[in-house]
Amino acid sequence: MTDTIVILNPTAGSPEHVRSWQERTESLAGDCPVRVTSHSGEAEALARNAVEEGFTRIVAAGGDGTVSQVANGLAGSNATLGLLPMGSVNVFAMELGLPMHNLQRCWDIIEDTNVRLVDLPSANEKYFVQLAGVGLDAQVVKETSLAFKRSFGPLSYLISAAHIAARQPPNLIIESEHSSVEEGSFVLVGNGRLYGGPFPFFKHAVIDDGLFDVVVFKRLGYLEIIKYLQDVVFRSDIKVPEIEYFQTRQLRITSEQDVPLELDGELAGNCPVDFRIRKRALRVLAPSP
Repeated sequence: MTDTIVILNPTAGSPEHVRSWQERTESLAGDCPVRVTSHSGEAEALARNAVEEGFTRIVAAGGDGTVSQVANGLAGSNATLGLLPMGSVNVFAMELGLPMHNLQRCWDIIEDTNVRLVDLPSANEKYFVQLAGVGLDAQVVKETSLAFKRSFGPLSYLISAAHIAARQPPNLIIESEHSSVEEGSFVLVGNGRLYGGPFPFFKHAVIDDGLFDVVVFKRLGYLEIIKYLQDVVFRSDIKVPEIEYFQTRQLRITSEQDVPLELDGELAGNCPVDFRIRKRALRVLAPSP
């Protein structure tokens, strides 16, 4: 498949660990070139270069952050995104129904060339594929260092959340064509149903309907928000008055405070944030229906 290239973002670790991931990827890819990122954010530039070189299938090998970067690199082109889920979090791959622990099967799906058109959302003109958060979860990402993640893995986020929980949350102003809620303390914006893993958080989301699914936690403290998060995950619908769920094509979130934004688990600036969505604008290699 000379039209295919793999962009590998090895999980953090020793040089031997990185080399092991590279060898495994090259074994799967066969004659296809594999380009390995050496620093944060490089996957987007590598994807953009691959488009310019004429590659039509660009495979993101890594976690959601890598997929998001590669999607930004090929946005606006006719190139198709492939996925090799290798990161600690691969929610977008789960959303598409990829076999999460079978990389050979994932490569077979890439070779099968079944293309699915999915929505391509953006926040302040930066694209993401699965999820955006303004407030609590972005603050957790901001305060969880790489060294901390290496030491504690996914647990590191819970430890950071515990440190943040006692603080006063920000006041967010929400403007949308389809929402009655005007203020909140934490906002999550989904393109698909899943958040943080195999959790169907956005109950009515469809990944190709041209709509954002938005969950607003109203004027709640962080401890209350954490309590309500599990309610949202494990209940079939959201009916508590402290939480607003709606769908919209565009959304603007502002605040007088310095409130961070995360896109697919990576920090992406601060408020104000303008959300837009391009319906079925991203070509993805996915399992056949």
